[in-house]
Amino acid sequence: MRITRKLVGVGVLALMTGCSTLSSLNPFGSKSKGNEPAKLVELKGTMAVRTAWKLDIGKARGYQFSPALAGNTVIVAGADGNIARVEAADGRQVWRIKAGSDLTAGVGTDGNVIVVGAADGVLMAFDMDGKALWKSQLSSELLSAPAVAQGIVVARSIDNRIVGFDAATGQKKWTVQRPSPALTLRTAPGMAVYNSDVIVAQPAGKLGSFLLASGAPRWEVEVGAARGATELERVTDLGGMPTVFESDVCAAAYQGRVACYDVASGSARWTRDLSSLVGVAVDQRFVFAADDKGALNAFNRDGGASAWKNDKLAFRGLSTPVSYGRAVAVGDYQGYVHFLSREDGTFLARAATDGSAISGTPLVAGSNLIFQTQNGTVTAIAVE
Repeated sequence: MRITRKLVGVGVLALMTGCSTLSSLNPFGSKSKGNEPAKLVELKGTMAVRTAWKLDIGKARGYQFSPALAGNTVIVAGADGNIARVEAADGRQVWRIKAGSDLTAGVGTDGNVIVVGAADGVLMAFDMDGKALWKSQLSSELLSAPAVAQGIVVARSIDNRIVGFDAATGQKKWTVQRPSPALTLRTAPGMAVYNSDVIVAQPAGKLGSFLLASGAPRWEVEVGAARGATELERVTDLGGMPTVFESDVCAAAYQGRVACYDVASGSARWTRDLSSLVGVAVDQRFVFAADDKGALNAFNRDGGASAWKNDKLAFRGLSTPVSYGRAVAVGDYQGYVHFLSREDGTFLARAATDGSAISGTPLVAGSNLIFQTQNGTVTAIAVE
């Protein structure tokens, strides 16, 4: 896989940090030189899935947008500035607006306010009827969806500055500047909220917990420790959302590990070597992680022992997986959603979207699983 260093233009990490990004590692899944994607074979499905509804929200243009749940509705956004609120069950549009700017990240919501990242590092907030509330300028580009909880909006820019804002007024409440390595991947490390804390995925394989009210650090761990003699060999970043389930928070790092930690203290439950560009899924029994070679792995949540591995989707640029019922689902670079048995990894069903890569974190909304593609199709797949 060819890796390039970018110093100017799109894909640059803020020059004030002295860092640059590696953008040819594509988490949205495209064919890499010398690594042909596995061909799909005809599948006799043993589980019924169907497309419940579809919505076109506009192309992502290489950015990563994830749908967000607000009550019985879903909020979606696209790079050309479209934001829509739709009914989760049937896709009926409640409203649709133009943000007035191109967008680079989203969506974050707590059911009271909606926030997205806009061009040139602008954070934009709207009420639940789509009315603009406020804007705030950040220090650099926003690639990660903001987090919203307890009246605080948390945004992370690509210079690894984490900022908390008053959700009602947009007033800046706190700022935390974290160090960045010499090279980072151009990905969208996510954030998760747990009680009074926000857990932030960062470059250099770091995962940190901060108080929502003040930004004060609670703990920090290394999911991916830098190894190797060269800068490229030492790149290890978190590229997806950390996932909180009960008392655990789990994450995976590129050229690093998949690991689970105590969400309150940061103490390690278990770690296993794995390289991934996307987030993990967690349920009562398993942690699911798609590695950068296209294998979907299942680990026992209690102890981290390998439960199974399916490598039949090699180099298909797998998305963050999602667990639902007896299946775990994962998207690929051609917009297919593959349903595998959560118990043994065998294929159960397959569904098509629009032929473009599935990006962002899938969403569970009732009996529907919702996926968003790079071409801007939001697809709700009903599992029956």
